Amino acid sequence: MIIQEIPAQEQQQRPSRPDWLKIKIPSGEEYARLKNLITGHNLHTVCEEARCPNMSECWNAGTATFMILGDVCTRSCGFCNVKTGRPTWLDKDEPARVADAIRIMGVKHAVITSVNRDELSDGGAEIFAETIRQARAVNPEITIEVLIPDFQGEKWALDIVLAGKPDILNHNTETVPRLYRKVRPQAKYERSLQVIKWSKEAGMVTKSGIMVGLGETADEVLQVMSDLHSWGCDIMTIGQYLQPTKQHLPVDRFVTLNEFAMYRTRGKAMGFKHVESGPLVRSSYHAEKHVD
Repeated sequence: MIIQEIPAQEQQQRPSRPDWLKIKIPSGEEYARLKNLITGHNLHTVCEEARCPNMSECWNAGTATFMILGDVCTRSCGFCNVKTGRPTWLDKDEPARVADAIRIMGVKHAVITSVNRDELSDGGAEIFAETIRQARAVNPEITIEVLIPDFQGEKWALDIVLAGKPDILNHNTETVPRLYRKVRPQAKYERSLQVIKWSKEAGMVTKSGIMVGLGETADEVLQVMSDLHSWGCDIMTIGQYLQPTKQHLPVDRFVTLNEFAMYRTRGKAMGFKHVESGPLVRSSYHAEKHVD
């Protein structure tokens, strides 16, 4: 990772985690069954890779967010726990295994995301589209949300994913423009807005999300929300950033429940169809409720 370990003195000055951010260790029979299923199919979930705080809740409800294109990312974002490197493989059988796992799990709404694969000419867009097609082939009634990378701003790659006809197109802006250099060093804020705009122009239900607690101000968050809505975003998710390891960016502050409620209220006033705003909210939180 590009982030160096934080000195011990600085670590002691970090804010303490409030009671509402206490998370239960994943457990339960359904959780164990799904973990064995995913491991047996040689698949990856963003739930595990990103240490999602809602993993136990979602898995015990029989849902999961599948991460395709491997578990090594070509980018080095300061918040993400996925390994950084340069993959040397492309598993073209992965869409069939994802579809089979979705069938066995019996999910009605699947979320499919990926690492960044900037070394591929299409950024992995064709694997996205094929995963959608194969998932629908084994379960025609399923609804599918894709949480995609920016494909380095290549519209033709985005069009390949859109041709697969997902029900929701999700692309996260992650943070405010001022913090992009340390949070998303290989990304561009305007590029992410453009992905949302192109997707909306193609007739998609669009979605995006950001993390708070990285050093942004409330006014900056509201400006990002305004930008996203004006560029065609329908659904917004806002959650607390939690530092996955000592090598990642530290938490600047723990956002209060009142501030999360304010974002939800202001977002609805802006015209968003759905606003999920809370400490443990992540991109796929209540995703099944966003398909209208």
